[in-house]
Amino acid sequence: MARRKEPVSSVQSVDRALRILDLLASEGRSLGLGQISEMLGLNASTTHRLLTALMIHGYVEQQKENDKYRLGFKVLELSSALLQQIDLRQEAYPYLRELMERTGEVVHLAILDQGEVVYIDKVESIQTLTMYSKIGRRVYCHCTALGKVLLASLDDREIEEILSKKGLPRLTNNTITSLEQFYLHLQTVRANGFAIDDEEHEQGIRCVAAPIYNQDGRVVAALSVSGPSIRMTREKIERVTPLVTECGGKISERLGYRSRIGTTDSIEAVDLSSQLNNGGARDARSRHTG
Repeated sequence: MARRKEPVSSVQSVDRALRILDLLASEGRSLGLGQISEMLGLNASTTHRLLTALMIHGYVEQQKENDKYRLGFKVLELSSALLQQIDLRQEAYPYLRELMERTGEVVHLAILDQGEVVYIDKVESIQTLTMYSKIGRRVYCHCTALGKVLLASLDDREIEEILSKKGLPRLTNNTITSLEQFYLHLQTVRANGFAIDDEEHEQGIRCVAAPIYNQDGRVVAALSVSGPSIRMTREKIERVTPLVTECGGKISERLGYRSRIGTTDSIEAVDLSSQLNNGGARDARSRHTG
């Protein structure tokens, strides 16, 4: 039996079909047959044939009310399959490693679980004076930069539920224990896009954290840079904070997030006064040697 010969234009047809999918995705709206033909420089009959093939396989849908075309749910199915294969730690690690090398301090990756911060990865600092932490450790949200970032992504009802169970226990002299003050502090965290722990969880340790978003724009994790206050001075925090937010933006992109304001969520200038005690970082010598 003779083997059926593939059409000479099969590769060209695939290319054109993919261009249609790219166009519908980039436009973010339904398009008519004439619009698609004109925007891609294809004749109407070819465009209609390709759209019909894409509709048969579920990659494109035609709206009944206006006969315009939009992406079909098959595209979402493929996207979901890809995203399910993404391991947060695996995707984040190269960026966490780079951040540690650029800052010289320990870097953590954490998630929110049952109202607590859980460390899920760590890149140890090359410095001799560092801080104690380990993967799997749980800490409070209200007194850690990671926890503040994760809480700031929730609505007030969810935050209230967590704080009613966990409370606002004082761990150091700098810990925020007033509910009203903490809610105001979270507003600052949301506005800034980062959070600072100014020796609030552990005396002599300062941290800066930023959120990590998934493809739906939801905060799914946070990362931080932590170090002894003798090194994490106000000046160093000013240098480190943009690096932390930039790293968070890069990892978010790997998870499918697309920012409305740019490819990465980084900041050029840092206003620390609202998140550091007494309007600035005290450079007292750390008593922590762990």
